[in-house]
Amino acid sequence: MAHEDNTNNYPFQLSEDEWRDRLGIAEYAVLRESATERPGTGELLNEERAGLYTCRGCNNELFIAGTKFDSGCGWPSFYESVREGAVEYIEDMSMGTMRTEVRCANCGSHLGHVFPDGFGTPTGNRYCMNSLALGFTPEDEA
Repeated sequence: MAHEDNTNNYPFQLSEDEWRDRLGIAEYAVLRESATERPGTGELLNEERAGLYTCRGCNNELFIAGTKFDSGCGWPSFYESVREGAVEYIEDMSMGTMRTEVRCANCGSHLGHVFPDGFGTPTGNRYCMNSLALGFTPEDEA
């Protein structure tokens, strides 16, 4: 289901037509319609350089590369966001079980889900994010 135009008070807002113009078809499906890319296919899955991950929709800073880890799930995984308030959490029952959806707190775009099974990480969390929802700037280009 697509996000409704301006239903929340996000700092960064566009109409759905503007989102369609701004994003590619696959990016729009993930960011605005909460689709999920196929596991193992994301361009950022195996990214190992130091840097910063941002929202592909609005460039909001989301994750520092140092919090990325290989969870084996097929999507880029992080154990915490860059700062409190960078993302928001939404209860998600769409798959018949309770999950926690993660959205960009700046524009409301769907990023992925967070699970409390990041064993061995400092937080115990696994933010399982879609590569299509993320931008990446290597540290040496920042």
